[in-house]
Amino acid sequence: MKSYKIFNEDCKIALKNLQDSSIDCIITDPPYFIDGMGSEWNDTNLQTKAKKSGVIGGLPVGMKFDRMQGLRLQEFMNPIAKELFRVLKPGGFCIIFSQARLYHRMAMSFDEAGFEIRDMLVWKYEGQAKAFSQSHFIKKDKNLSDVEKEVLLKELEGMKTPQLKPQIEPMVLAQKPRIGTFLQNWREYKLGLMNTKESLDGKFPGNVMEVSKQARKKDSVDKIEHLTPKPIKLISHLIKLFTKEDQIILDPFLGSGSHALAALQEKRKFIGFEIEKRYFDIAQKRIEKFHKERLF
Repeated sequence: MKSYKIFNEDCKIALKNLQDSSIDCIITDPPYFIDGMGSEWNDTNLQTKAKKSGVIGGLPVGMKFDRMQGLRLQEFMNPIAKELFRVLKPGGFCIIFSQARLYHRMAMSFDEAGFEIRDMLVWKYEGQAKAFSQSHFIKKDKNLSDVEKEVLLKELEGMKTPQLKPQIEPMVLAQKPRIGTFLQNWREYKLGLMNTKESLDGKFPGNVMEVSKQARKKDSVDKIEHLTPKPIKLISHLIKLFTKEDQIILDPFLGSGSHALAALQEKRKFIGFEIEKRYFDIAQKRIEKFHKERLF
């Protein structure tokens, strides 16, 4: 195959066209079922919501907790996880970004599909505080006197909704069971072990990976119009940890193409699927630009 193939298709359908045990590694960032980022993903609605609030939050607006979010996420991911298990080679790793509150549901989908859940990896960054106070509600409450309002405002000074400033994004590190021993699987597929020479900080690679969100600004001179792009530096690190040159990386949720750029940059082959035409076009332009720049 050529160095990459990307398709403007729904991965639930497109994955069925891939052969059994044909992929070396999967690194993907599925919709988390937070603030509408689910199977009914509507990009226009999400962009509008982000402009109003400045963020796409991990909980519905107003902290209206909905435990069905996790159940819907797992239900959505179950058939996809089974297909990913089928197409991955024995010993191959599957790394799935998730959200702290829903990580367990994502992990369960891959556990039930047959993967071995090897670890929880963490992308550490400096996030934006999302908690809010009750001052606005107190001041608007017509059932409270001015005196009661003053007492409550003083009592709740500094008290906010239970949303700590986000500083991590977890990843499920899943592995398709090996054939035989680590050595036997490596000799057959060149998979199953990790490259400990690869490091972000000069130390033995750890499961907490600190990469600033600001690193995303260096990924392209063009503005990446995607709500949740991952830094190429982070994806490149994962790729070098778990694969060798010329092996095939799959991303069934291509988005704006950062995973493709990381794979090509590290001399791996790449296959990606993206259901949203707008994001597919962005990814295609970024990849084409990458290839042109590499020619000079």
